[in-house]
Amino acid sequence: MSAAVKYTLGRIGLFVVVLAALWLIDMNVFLKLMLALVFSAALSFFLLKGWRDEMAEEMAGAAQRRRDEKERLRSALAGEDQAERSEPPRDSDPSR
Repeated sequence: MSAAVKYTLGRIGLFVVVLAALWLIDMNVFLKLMLALVFSAALSFFLLKGWRDEMAEEMAGAAQRRRDEKERLRSALAGEDQAERSEPPRDSDPSR
């Protein structure tokens, strides 16, 4: 499972758990939702640190791969890759 999916599901799960705990308290529904959002965000900062770091590393790796591929394509379009290719040997006979 992707790190981003795990982290997102963890955030949603924390929100649901906090909302369920607040549901027992008698207050406005909108206030319950806002408090659940704030408390779950604070809890996820501490409880989901490993998943967040894993997701950040995964995203940084993907960004680096995109930059490398972009640079490779730019050099190919500029003709810089021709120096890397070996040209077929030419005849050494000058009479042709």
